[in-house]
Amino acid sequence: MRKEQIGDLLRPSIEDLGCQLWGLELLSQGRHALLRIFIEREGSVTLEDCEKVSRQVSLVLDVEDPIQTAYTLEVSSPGLDRQLFSADQYPAYIGAKLKVRLRSNFEGRRNFTGQLVGLEKDDMVLRVGEDELVFPLESVERANVVPEFDDNSK
Repeated sequence: MRKEQIGDLLRPSIEDLGCQLWGLELLSQGRHALLRIFIEREGSVTLEDCEKVSRQVSLVLDVEDPIQTAYTLEVSSPGLDRQLFSADQYPAYIGAKLKVRLRSNFEGRRNFTGQLVGLEKDDMVLRVGEDELVFPLESVERANVVPEFDDNSK
C-alpha cells in the first residue's frame, strides 16, 4: 500500500482525536519499515496527543494491515523545521525561508535555500540570493521550513 493510501486510511481516526494529519513517511529499512506520522492541531501538539494518536493508529493498522513487513510506528509534531508534504501546505509559508531538495539537478545543484516568494499554478517561486527560481512542485523531493528567530536580546 502506498503512503497516500495509508494517509487516507488513518486520517479519519486522527481527526476524530482533534488533530490533523500533517504528513507521513514510510521508510523501508531492509526487512523492517518505519512509519513516521506527523500530526498538527490548533495550539500545539502535546505528548498526550502523540500517545493517543499512536494508540488509535496502531489499532487501525492492526486491523487493516496495510504494511506487509514488520515496522516501527512514530508519531510526532512536524516541528519548527517542518517538512511540507503537499501543495496545499505551501501558501501558508509564502515569505518563509525554505530548504529545498530537488529530485534531479537544476543548474548542477539539487539543494537550494531561499525565501518562498510565491506560487504560480503548480510551481513554487524561490528567491535565492538575487535570483528568483521557479520549480515545479512535482520536482521537489523535500522542502523544509527553516526556522528564523528574532534576536530581541539587544
